[in-house]
Amino acid sequence: MALPDKLQAIAERIAVLGDGAVPFDTVIEETGSPTEVLIEGRRTLMCGSNNYFGLSFHPDVIAASRSALEREGAGTTGSRAANGTFGAHRRLEQAFAALYHMRHAMVFTTGYQANLGVISGLCGPEDTIIVDVESHASIYDGARLSGARTFMFRHNSAADLARKLEKAGDPRSCLVIVEGLYSISGDVAPLGEIAAACREVGAWLMVDEAHSFGAYGESGLGCAEAQGVLGDVDFVVGTFSKALAGIGGYAVSNHPALKLLHFASRPYVFTASGSPATIAGVAAALEILRNGAHLRKRLWRNVRHVRAGLTRLGFTIGPTESPIVPIVVGEPEQAVMLWRALLEAGLYANIVLPPACRPDACLLRTSYSAAHTLEQLDRALATFEQVGRALCIIDAPASSSVSS
Repeated sequence: MALPDKLQAIAERIAVLGDGAVPFDTVIEETGSPTEVLIEGRRTLMCGSNNYFGLSFHPDVIAASRSALEREGAGTTGSRAANGTFGAHRRLEQAFAALYHMRHAMVFTTGYQANLGVISGLCGPEDTIIVDVESHASIYDGARLSGARTFMFRHNSAADLARKLEKAGDPRSCLVIVEGLYSISGDVAPLGEIAAACREVGAWLMVDEAHSFGAYGESGLGCAEAQGVLGDVDFVVGTFSKALAGIGGYAVSNHPALKLLHFASRPYVFTASGSPATIAGVAAALEILRNGAHLRKRLWRNVRHVRAGLTRLGFTIGPTESPIVPIVVGEPEQAVMLWRALLEAGLYANIVLPPACRPDACLLRTSYSAAHTLEQLDRALATFEQVGRALCIIDAPASSSVSS
């Protein structure tokens, strides 16, 4: 039986990859720590995870999850609107509201559903949504589900956003959505300029802090806090699956509309709620990050160490200092070759191929954690050097040193 055209195109794209490990389908056989895993029987350095603080193995997180599992069972078996709102869900919402000093908070089953639920719950066909062109798929899907008119503006361009706002109609019915830290490029949004453009016309602003929560800001609240504009953001959305090492998502706001989404958000109303173990583990991780200045310091030390090493070796990396360090490669064939060679040498990274990027701008997305030791990072840099030289991607002298 012939595949539908959409799937046939995907099958043809996979076929082009040829033999060997297939990107996006790597099996991690064992996870012994946040930084080293077992893939195809090899101990492999993990340089492609969003576990920015290594909390998935923190003893307090594991103990809280285990206790909740034994006390409240494996799952809730119902949505938040039915029998799925446990006391732990409410307590976690209260903790997020207190952390952000905002009146309202909602907890969702996944981070994807947080965007889907907030956007589609807030907006309808009579509204306008304007999104940064490099926004996450969940933002685009939430906009589609809402039925609102949707426009894009150039990545991180407050000037282009202002032009789009001029054409948007009633700004009181316009929601602007950006991310704090973009997950592929590692770019940070100029939130001060974006917030000013929204303020000038009276449009609403929503910021997705999925990748920036924990890492940015004096309290780890994300890029809006770090740039001093948290008070100008109407809705903040985030996820548990990065810094908090769990599964789920959240939204916080001072606007009473967020409270009404408990009744109006379809992804919230019709999805089983997060399991007791998940919610308890996230609550424990949140408490660790509340006092996590030492973890943030270690994370940024590691980021700077890797960026300096990759630059010294001759790799082309993204310009923005963030826990996400993209390595620009070029053509898809070369990117796949580099990705496979690194995997065989014991280093895991993520690969970005068309249509997620231009055909001549493929890259490896690497990311780093406070849990990495400097010895592990130097091993990673040595692997990058060995493989990069073998594939003629870099031309570092044989005597170069990656140690600081």
